[in-house]
Amino acid sequence: MSLSQPGLDQRPLDGPDAVPSSSPDPAVLRTRGLHVWYGSSLALRNIDIAFPRNKITALIGPSGSGKSTLLRCFNRMNDLVPGARMEGEILFDGEPISGADVDAVALRRRIGMVFQKPNPFPKTIYNNIAWGARINGYRGDMDELVERSLRRAALWDEVKNKLHRSGLELSGGQQQRLCIARTLAVEPEVILMDEPCSALDPISTARVEDLMDDLKDEYTIAIVTHNMQQARRVSDMTACLMPDENAAGGHRTGVLAEFSPTDLLFTNPKDPRTEAYITGRIG
Repeated sequence: MSLSQPGLDQRPLDGPDAVPSSSPDPAVLRTRGLHVWYGSSLALRNIDIAFPRNKITALIGPSGSGKSTLLRCFNRMNDLVPGARMEGEILFDGEPISGADVDAVALRRRIGMVFQKPNPFPKTIYNNIAWGARINGYRGDMDELVERSLRRAALWDEVKNKLHRSGLELSGGQQQRLCIARTLAVEPEVILMDEPCSALDPISTARVEDLMDDLKDEYTIAIVTHNMQQARRVSDMTACLMPDENAAGGHRTGVLAEFSPTDLLFTNPKDPRTEAYITGRIG
């Protein structure tokens, strides 16, 4: 199966794993009964979650609860980890994406990822943006694409006069926005962000958060964050994952404790584990 073209079935599903009623958008990403192993260690157990379209969903929880593992499932990055395997179902626009017949490279064009540490290519600012478009066969006006992508990432005005200087010369916050612009250049539908601000100063963090708020009009965003204030500021929905300390062999197996609108989760959590985590009693 090829995932190179959008437009698959986007109807919301009924049942307990449907998008919460407070969010009218159909689910872009959905898991059903998702289990993930690294070797013999169960990293995630029975995850049922649905990410609404054009919203920001935050994944919070203690270290070892499987947040990054879950995020990497959505663009098949876990395929690159030796010994990793999963069971259950992952749907993107209503279509299964976990089968061996799915083109993972095409999938990653539609589901982009921004990592914890800025990782610009050792190329010019211009070529950082143009590289992905070129290898994906882009035939349009490259100058226009580079400018549009940098504008979307709120970076154009800062770099427009030094496009042919190395992206590695930029500040940490600028590098992260360059990586976001690089992701936007291949026109994804979903952007996954794995602690994108953890290495940034407060001013750069605020710029990235403002950028996320602007981008959700066009994209669906999922962000892993350990910063509770950030989750409250930027997200529409929040999922709290917790490690199941009773897992066999003493391994930390992540389970979904709670998933609800962010305001509700932080003001009236229904699961005592969520309350303990967001109030700092565990973590």
